[in-house]
Amino acid sequence: MKRIWILCLIGLLSLGSAAWSQAQTTGGTEKAVAALEQQWLQSQKTNNPDLVAPLLADKFVNTGSDGKVTGKAETLAIAKATKYDSAEYTDVKVTAFGDTAIATGGFTATGTDSSGKPLDVHERFTDTWVKMPNGQWQCVASHGSPVKM
Repeated sequence: MKRIWILCLIGLLSLGSAAWSQAQTTGGTEKAVAALEQQWLQSQKTNNPDLVAPLLADKFVNTGSDGKVTGKAETLAIAKATKYDSAEYTDVKVTAFGDTAIATGGFTATGTDSSGKPLDVHERFTDTWVKMPNGQWQCVASHGSPVKM
């Protein structure tokens, strides 16, 4: 009887240890992706798309708040032509699912868009991040939805 109790205790400790290890990994993943989101914001604040370029996967797909779908090259070209006077993220949350993470948040910005027209943005975004075979996290998809003011 004592032996069964000890085996059960060892099993529970092993499960607890595995759960703790997973929680630490997930927390680290969420922090890492949140830092990448902040790098993306910094690229907007400084009008420097070179900061975000390495964060986007080669097959990156963006769905803008206007419904237009663009790939990496076109997204970066639009970012280069857009000039922000201000840019802020709010309520950023990252949830990890193994080698995938979903980031959501709010985005507000002012400035001029890629065609030179005034820009006043209020959006919610969803970014999908994947840990690539080389260990780097990259955004594979982004979607923006307008927020009615």
